[in-house]
Amino acid sequence: MGPTTDGEKPENGSDRGGIGAVEAVSTAVAEIAGLPESRGPLRRLCCDLARRVKLLGPLFDELRDGGDGSGGGGGGGSLGEFQARALASLHGALVEAKDLLVSVDDGSRLSQALQREQFVGKFLEVTEHIEKALSEVSYDKLDISEEVKEQIELVHAQFQRAKGKIDPPDLQLLKDLNWALCEKHCDPIVLKRISEKLQLTTINDMKKESVALHEMVISSGGEPEECLEEMSSLLRKLKDCVIVENPTSDTFENKTSSVKHRSPIIPDDFRCPISLELMTDPVIVSTGQTYERSCIQKWIDGGHKTCPKTQQNLSHTALTPNFVLKSLIAQWCDANGIELPKKQGNCRDKKPGSHSDCDFPGINSLLQKLKNGNQDEQRAAAGELRLLAKRNADNRVCIAEAGAIPFLVELLSSPDPRTQEHAVTALLNLSINDSNKGHIVNARAIPRIVGVLQNGSMETRENAAATLFSLSVVDENKVTIGAAGAIPALINLLCQGSLRGKKDAATALFNLCIYQGNKVKAVKAGIVEHLMRLLADPSGGMMDEALAILAILAGNSDGKIAIALSEPIPVLVEVMRSGSPRNRENAAAVLWSLCTGDVQQLRAAREFGAEEALKELTETGTDRAKRKAGSLLELMHQTLEA
Repeated sequence: MGPTTDGEKPENGSDRGGIGAVEAVSTAVAEIAGLPESRGPLRRLCCDLARRVKLLGPLFDELRDGGDGSGGGGGGGSLGEFQARALASLHGALVEAKDLLVSVDDGSRLSQALQREQFVGKFLEVTEHIEKALSEVSYDKLDISEEVKEQIELVHAQFQRAKGKIDPPDLQLLKDLNWALCEKHCDPIVLKRISEKLQLTTINDMKKESVALHEMVISSGGEPEECLEEMSSLLRKLKDCVIVENPTSDTFENKTSSVKHRSPIIPDDFRCPISLELMTDPVIVSTGQTYERSCIQKWIDGGHKTCPKTQQNLSHTALTPNFVLKSLIAQWCDANGIELPKKQGNCRDKKPGSHSDCDFPGINSLLQKLKNGNQDEQRAAAGELRLLAKRNADNRVCIAEAGAIPFLVELLSSPDPRTQEHAVTALLNLSINDSNKGHIVNARAIPRIVGVLQNGSMETRENAAATLFSLSVVDENKVTIGAAGAIPALINLLCQGSLRGKKDAATALFNLCIYQGNKVKAVKAGIVEHLMRLLADPSGGMMDEALAILAILAGNSDGKIAIALSEPIPVLVEVMRSGSPRNRENAAAVLWSLCTGDVQQLRAAREFGAEEALKELTETGTDRAKRKAGSLLELMHQTLEA
């Protein structure tokens, strides 16, 4: 065979690879184009990504069909090795994009809304991969029309712009979600707004969300995050709201009659691996597997040291309640018209008395693991006490009476971050009981909680802040907490934490600053500068808290000076014009404190239009706002017009 001329196509692997790469990329584009339109909180991200990918279709249609003959590459089969590699790279990026879009469609919308930043990061990563792959393709060497070439260059430019572009979150949705998660009885209007924005408006939507949350529980390896339990609880509220709003939606209509004619299949993950029956009290063992409590307890009591399903050795025998799965099972039973079987009694002894629902032997067993167990056993025991303390008031009393608090305080110094987090959160849950607040303080917990607040993981720091807030309800504890150095650490969290963490820090600071001595500490630690920064950012969701703390600090001479130096009047006047009723009230209170005895501040207030805002406030504000506004107007007239 003679040498190949320029006009011939060599029969080599790179050309066959080029044809295969074109087919693979064309198929990937078609698969993404065929995906259903996304719904829920990430709809725009999904639609933008899918739309840009679809615009690549004409390029690969022409390459697959051999082009129109106007270019110089001779069609898909003539791709060189470099071009084939570039297309293979693009195919890999498109597969990533498809997997991401499918996972969002199948995933939990509550999780996507609450953990939006993580998902945005994934979309940015996929966008960067596609853009990089597109930049490696030499379009001049491809046999494509000028029209298609121009379109692809336009799409490439769109991907380039999208690399660093982040759409702002839906602040109203985040506010509604945080409110719904925190409040036991949530406003139906808020729940309806959440369900509409997340597209969880039918019973079928709720079922799909339940399945998605359950998949998250399974993938957590037996140690589900606390946020999963919160999401499951919120889903139940949303489902109740949907049923009230539209009781005949989807399969809920005639549910009772339809159940008579069918026997729903129990999902495998809802069955105990030992009894194969529907679980009523699911618990997690050290291997991450979930069992019915009575069944696995019987197995362990029989002397077995292995996990029945995996045959792995159990590193400890503590049983952690799987509240998320229990909630999902309850929702499944409700949706299918099944009465959840009552939990079997008499599996453990109950101590007679006012707290008969408490599992005293179980709590004492956990205490022994806190005292004498290895690190894994201590972590698991602290985690179970954390959940038990959250569950009900009786458990909080029983755990404290059993003497758990000093051991939990000791674990605040654990080198294991997860153990530390479990311990501080268990103390937070126990502190809900007023008597337990005293027990916690008497165990000298405050300095250690402050240590966790200073050096722990972000989740642990946030829960430490919430614990300090709970303890600070008692007046004498405000002094102790302030003296332990909590205020600078809380201010750091106010700047660095998640929205929830910032709110925990703000509520703790507000409570602590009721005590005069702590106001001075907070001002010296630079709190005013940070509060003004939060106040100037309405999208940050912290205006309410920032104004409330400023209103307290303004009553202190040091606080008043620090606030005045930050030039707050333009912001305060704007809040009085357009803020919420409570924020308008607090803005007027801060302005009143600043202007009392300070003619310069009074003149500045008038120059920035405070007089008009104050007049409106005397008519439309809260009672306190009306009083503050009236007093300020009178002060202006007496001082500036005299």
